Amino acid sequence: MSRYQEAYTRVTGRPAPAAAATLDTLFDQIAAGKTLPPKAQQAVALGLTAHSLNDAKENPGLFDYYRWVLTHCFAAKQINELTAKLIGMAFTSANIFQTDLPQPITLNPWQIQAMLAFPLAAAKAVVIENNGVFALLHQHHPDWPLIVQSGNDFNPAYVQLLQRLEKRGVQFAYIGDLDSRGIQMADHFYTQLQQTPIETVTALQPPVAVARWVTLYGKPDTHRTRSLTIQHLIYQQELATIHLQGKFVEQEQLIDDYERMIPAWLAN
Repeated sequence: MSRYQEAYTRVTGRPAPAAAATLDTLFDQIAAGKTLPPKAQQAVALGLTAHSLNDAKENPGLFDYYRWVLTHCFAAKQINELTAKLIGMAFTSANIFQTDLPQPITLNPWQIQAMLAFPLAAAKAVVIENNGVFALLHQHHPDWPLIVQSGNDFNPAYVQLLQRLEKRGVQFAYIGDLDSRGIQMADHFYTQLQQTPIETVTALQPPVAVARWVTLYGKPDTHRTRSLTIQHLIYQQELATIHLQGKFVEQEQLIDDYERMIPAWLAN
C-alpha cells in the first residue's frame, strides 16, 4: 500500500478504491515537481479513460480518491500541469497567420472580420477536436499549423473564418475521438466545409487506420459506441467499425501515431 493510500485510509477511515495504485505513478510525478501533460493525457497514460481525472461520473470512487489526495497531500505544492483551458467562443490556432505574436493565438468573434484577409503562414492545417491534444502537440511541435475545433463549438465566427481560410487554399485534416460522438463531430465539421475533399479531411484518420486503432487500442463501452446519425459515407463506415466492435479509442491514445503521420501529411 502506497503512502497516499495509507493517508487516505487513516484519515477517512475508508479503504482506498480498488484501482488506487494506478495513480501512484502520477502522484510521485507531482511530488517530484515534474511538468505534467493535460489531465486527459495523464489519465490515458495511466491506462484510464481520458475523462477519469476531470469527470466525477467516469469513475466516481477513483475520482474522489484522486481529488482527496491532491487536496490533502499536495495542498501546499503547486501542480505543474499543462493547461487545456482555451476560450470556447473563439478561434484558437498556431502558425496559421503571419504574425510575430507568440503562438498559439486566440481570436474572439470581434476580431474575425479583420482576419479574413490576413496574410497566411500555412497552406495546410490539422484541426483538433480536443484542447488538451492541441496543447500537447503544440508543445512538442511548436512550428506545426494547428487549429482547435473546441469540442462541438461551431459558433458562426469560427465557421466563417474556417470557410474563408478554405477559400484561400488552406487544406484541413481532422483528428478527434474515435467514439460515436467523436465521429459525429468530425462528420459535422466536414459539413461546414465548402470545397475540401473528404479524403483530405480524413487523411489522418482514414477508415483503415480507424479499424486498426480500434482493434489494437479499443476500450469496450456500449454507450460510447452506440449508433448515431452520420451524413457522409466514410464517417458512416468508421462509426460502423466502432459500433460493431463495441470499442472506442480516445485521441490521447494516438499521440505517437499522430506525431508520425502529421509531418508526412504536411510535407506531402
